[in-house]
Amino acid sequence: MHFDVGQGRVTITMPRRADLMQEIAARFARGEGFALATVNLDHLVKLRTERAFREAYAEQNFVVADGNPLVWMSRLAADPVELIPGADMVVPLAELAAAGAVPVALVGSTEKALQGAAEALCREVPGLNIAACIAPPMGFDPAGPGGEAVLADLDASGARLAFLALGAPKQEVLAARGRAQTPKIGFASIGAGLDFLAGTQQRAPRLFRRLSLEWLWRMGSNPRRLAGRYAKCAAILPGHALRSWRLRTR
Repeated sequence: MHFDVGQGRVTITMPRRADLMQEIAARFARGEGFALATVNLDHLVKLRTERAFREAYAEQNFVVADGNPLVWMSRLAADPVELIPGADMVVPLAELAAAGAVPVALVGSTEKALQGAAEALCREVPGLNIAACIAPPMGFDPAGPGGEAVLADLDASGARLAFLALGAPKQEVLAARGRAQTPKIGFASIGAGLDFLAGTQQRAPRLFRRLSLEWLWRMGSNPRRLAGRYAKCAAILPGHALRSWRLRTR
């Protein structure tokens, strides 16, 4: 399944969670890194106008669907994919890391949030080795010297899996850069996943998620910041739905 984004295209390369987990486990065993991105409607909006973001996405090894609208459009196109939210992948990936004796790093948010997330992960995943917690400063540029410093710290820590909670497009840009500069480290861009674990952000209740209304919960919690974002997401839906239907008819 793919989505056209201005002058580029984003392809969901891992439609099933089981296949993703199997491939990452194999890479851990071989000592190979990777870059994992979780595409959603907000990303599709940004990708239409941000060239650096498109270039970063092109360097990701794995792209999964993090949003029900993308899943629905894949079904419309007769090329179905599973919903794989980044926040839901933190614990399963940590379990894979623990099973393979793979050290983990947490990158993003604040030092307090990272500490809380580390404690929560260690409670949920016995034997997990958290090698580093890195909270980049305000104004952090993943493509500049700040990104270079974070990658150097990750490399020195011995971590082989880095959870990136920097928000888009910073986390994807850093993952693309890290894939080239530190090829033995796996980078998973997981948005607010660490903040949810730490309790510094509250995720939508399970009922809202089951009804595909997590966006409504989030907008209600911060309408001033999110109303405009969701309006832009809604504006691109008809075009993507039409293209999905055309893919089906082909």
